[in-house]
Amino acid sequence: MSLYTKEMDALRWDLSGAEIESESFRMIKEELQNTALMDLPDEEWRVARRLIHTTADLHIADTLVFRHNPVEAGIRAMQNAASIICDSKMIRSGLSIDKLKKINPNYSPESLICSISDADIIERAKKEGRTRAICSAEKVRPVLDNSIVLVGNAPLALARFAKYILEENARPALVIGMPVGFVNVVESKELLAKCDVPHIILEGRRGGSALAVTTLHAIMENIL
Repeated sequence: MSLYTKEMDALRWDLSGAEIESESFRMIKEELQNTALMDLPDEEWRVARRLIHTTADLHIADTLVFRHNPVEAGIRAMQNAASIICDSKMIRSGLSIDKLKKINPNYSPESLICSISDADIIERAKKEGRTRAICSAEKVRPVLDNSIVLVGNAPLALARFAKYILEENARPALVIGMPVGFVNVVESKELLAKCDVPHIILEGRRGGSALAVTTLHAIMENIL
């Protein structure tokens, strides 16, 4: 007899991928009954639920903040095939072109803009003694207006975008501000909070590229 019979029997081998996701969503909703999250509008709840599903952390959404109708703004921007500015290659790799093309067939890999590894950015950062994230944010300034911005790694990139909004009236369609870490992270999110453009933030130190991608994919769920 297998030494692992008990563990084997506890597994639900018969569930499809879709059934596993559905059961996960059911369990999330059940465990969050009578919490403030259940009062979120449906379109915002889908984002919160997806972040919880991605992290298996029921408290990840406690610091999730929506300002200036970001879900609606994000949907409208994707329907118009807005460029998507990514602060990391991980974000660009994680975004689904197939899903974006279902929203607008004009989407292509070139719609995802990430200059963090461009030769000129590497050279400039080294020469000027600044981070590649800041230099990259400055490079994409000409296409910032009407774009969707995803920041999951570099707080100084988020801060630079916020400064463009506050000081130059830049108007991105949506900013998803979820850098992670200890240095400049909280401050960059607080700076974005002062901006009057649609944005979604995970307050505090938590975040990450995967969560920024998850957030935009969750917004897509409202129309796919």
